[in-house]
Formats: sequence, structure tokens, C-alpha cells
Amino acid sequence: MASAHPRVVINMQGVDKVFGEFKALDSVSLQVHEGEKMVICGPSGSGKSTLIRCINGLEDIHAGDVFVAPVEANGSRDARIGMVFQQFNLFPHLTVMQNLTLGPMRVSKLSRIDAEARARACLERVQIPEQADKLPRQLSGGQQQRVAIARSLCMEPDIILFDEPTSALDPEMINEVLEVMVGLADSGITMICVTHEMGFAKRVADTMVFMEGGRIVEQSPPEKFFSAPESLRCQQFLAKILHH
Repeated sequence: MASAHPRVVINMQGVDKVFGEFKALDSVSLQVHEGEKMVICGPSGSGKSTLIRCINGLEDIHAGDVFVAPVEANGSRDARIGMVFQQFNLFPHLTVMQNLTLGPMRVSKLSRIDAEARARACLERVQIPEQADKLPRQLSGGQQQRVAIARSLCMEPDIILFDEPTSALDPEMINEVLEVMVGLADSGITMICVTHEMGFAKRVADTMVFMEGGRIVEQSPPEKFFSAPESLRCQQFLAKILHH
């Protein structure tokens, strides 16, 4: 971390999210600092994906507050949040290049030349520059997910959220996506990642968060989280996931 006290860029206070009778988030409070790499884990249905969807405004909250700090770069602007989903969410009828340039041209009003230059740079970052003219169906799952990461990077996000980005992939493709994410982590971007990939978490996380039943049960640095988790539920979860 660059400064002694990096500023808080995401601040959730007492957030509730309800789906019918089901309380997906139950009074969740969480702070994320600039440049922090946070990994959120927990059993299925614990509220992990809902939490990051609330940060991104994809879900409305029923109580509490979610504050995302503006970026003080050449005057204030809203922080840009990138999101990488489990199921890639690429447009199947568009080439990789078209998938990547759509947002910068429509939202950021970049010219096609500038958008394509940015897209090529982002494809280099995810190590698949040669795939620019292919359609998503011509790519492996790992390549499609790397395109999805590149598409997010094309919008020059200040914060990037990953929602179980490797869970839809075949085992041999998981590492190629994780390697790209490690590279992003090293670049200093603020990252929140929902994942069960604990080897990745040990490599990149500044903070580990364990959720269950819509609540944050445990939050600590990875050294402590993996060696001496406090809650019994977190101990059980780690025992299961680290030894399977």
C-alpha cells in the first residue's frame, strides 16, 4: 500500500438485502481501502455475490448505506467499477474486439481508433492479443473469461469486482485466469474477489472475509485467517475446502 493510511473507497454500513422471505444480507458493514485486495469466501448462499452486486448497484439495498468514494483525478468523478461475472457475459454475435470496444465507444465516447488501441493493450494484459477477431464461441472458457477481464479493463476501472470468475471453468483453465488476476493485483488496482481458490487468496489477498447466512463472520489478514481462524464455522469451512 502506497500511503500509511490509504483512503476508504468502499464503505458499507448496516446493509440489508432481502429476496422475498430470504435475507441475503443481514446488517453487513465493510470497508475497502484504495489498492486493497479483498477475497470473500463462504458456503453457497452466504451472500457473497449479493454483497458485490450491491457495491456495483446491480442490486438495490433495503437498509443501510453503500458509499463508493469519488476519484480525485483532475477534479472529482465517480469511481468506475468493473465487474467480471461467473458466466463471462460476452455478446456472442460480436467479435472479441467488438465486445471490448463497445463500452469505451458508447459510454466513454472514444473514437473507434482509440477504443481499438485500448482494447489491444487490454488483450495484451490478459495474454490473448491474437484472439481479437474471433467470436466468443471460438474460444475456450479460460480465454472467454480473460476476454471478460479485458473488457472490464477497457473501461479503466478504479475498482474491479470478481464474482466467482473461475467456477464455470474446467480445472486446467482455472490457472490461466488466476495468473491474469495475480498480474492485476500486482498492478495496484483495488480488487474484491468472491472465490473458493484459496491458493490464489493466499498469494494476493490483503484481507480475507468469511461470510455465512448473509453476515460477515470473520475478517482478517490471510496469515491469521488461514493459520488461526477464530470462528468454528470458518475453521470447518477451511478444513473442507483446503483438504478436498
